[in-house]
Amino acid sequence: MADEKWEFEIAECTKFARGKVREIYDLDDKLLFIASDRISAFDIVLPTPIPNKGKVLTGMSIFWFDYLSDVVPNHFITADIDQYPEPLHKYRSMLDGRSMLVTKCERIDVECIVRGYISGSLWKEYTRELDDSFGGDVVVNGIKFPDNLRESAKFSEPIFTPSTKAETGHDENISFEDMLKVTGTEIGEKLRRVSIDLYTKAADYALSRGIIIADTKFEFGLKDGELILIDEVLSPDSSRFWSADEYEQGRSQKSFDKQFVRDWLKNSGWDTTPPAPPLPEDIINKTAAKYKRALEILTQ
Repeated sequence: MADEKWEFEIAECTKFARGKVREIYDLDDKLLFIASDRISAFDIVLPTPIPNKGKVLTGMSIFWFDYLSDVVPNHFITADIDQYPEPLHKYRSMLDGRSMLVTKCERIDVECIVRGYISGSLWKEYTRELDDSFGGDVVVNGIKFPDNLRESAKFSEPIFTPSTKAETGHDENISFEDMLKVTGTEIGEKLRRVSIDLYTKAADYALSRGIIIADTKFEFGLKDGELILIDEVLSPDSSRFWSADEYEQGRSQKSFDKQFVRDWLKNSGWDTTPPAPPLPEDIINKTAAKYKRALEILTQ
């Protein structure tokens, strides 16, 4: 399936932004978010979409926006096409199930990453610093870690590891102190507190359903001076979902997220230089099934 299928041209609206996965349209004081079936890895959009992925991302975000609304307000308004502006109704078949109407706000240009377990990029940085520490403190982005952590180990409490928000290329992990230079102290302190509260509530719920949320990222904006949760929330694109029944320290974990695709790409021999290789049919089908299963477990 060609990527062009997911351009989503809507003549009545001005394109606000095009991300790796989403198309965003400007509706004056609101935005229309459309989640495509595109999938990215290593900051590159792959040539092969994952069927119904956009609907899974949208359904997951709608669920979490509602479940976490007592922690912090969010930008979600509706996913009911009948409540969209009338000129959009003729696009119902394209928008239904994969779009949201949201409040427009001023985005805060950092990604708020919360980790309950050590995995992914943090594990790589930790092992690199451990090799260079010579028995001293292991410090990654301003945070001190013990020198005996194993891969996928659970932290005694969730940690906050922000990153820059890059429009293109790689986001860059930064210390909390560096984040404060971007956000200011008051907003930055609130971002950390709210992010950890969101993660804690979501992780407790997910664990009751048999899923470990190893880590996730949140994005926030300001509306009339009030902090609000924006973008997507706790999807298989932005989080690591592990099976609690199969969890074991000291190794990578089986997942319900796009780590499955990253692992295949690594094993394929691709060196992450564009263009990315197309995904084989069995990987497409298995990835679609993992995303769908995560949605079912967490929301039904």
